[in-house]
Amino acid sequence: MGFFISDALAEAAPAAAQDPGFVGMILPLGIMAAFYFLFILPQQRKTKEHKKMVEALNKGSEVVTTGGLLGKVVDLDENFVQLELADNVHVHVQRNAVASMLPKGTFKSRKKSSDKA
Repeated sequence: MGFFISDALAEAAPAAAQDPGFVGMILPLGIMAAFYFLFILPQQRKTKEHKKMVEALNKGSEVVTTGGLLGKVVDLDENFVQLELADNVHVHVQRNAVASMLPKGTFKSRKKSSDKA
């Protein structure tokens, strides 16, 4: 049988390959640490900042929602915010749907520019 196919002979494995021990854990731990610092930690920071911003909402704040609506906060409660989008146009959105707060005067300037058009 050895004429066409060579016989496979097993050799004894080196001692280092039999027991990886602590050295074998360095790469997986390094990958886990990299994922934590590159993905999980920044997301936690962003979530904290958004929560702080939502808690800081008050009447008169000018905001943009996640849907892209620009409005001024008229009324708010624990879960919802009432936004004024234009004269006599009010919508209710969830507090978490507020994506960002704008500097004072942004809503007024956009409102004036849309009145001219």
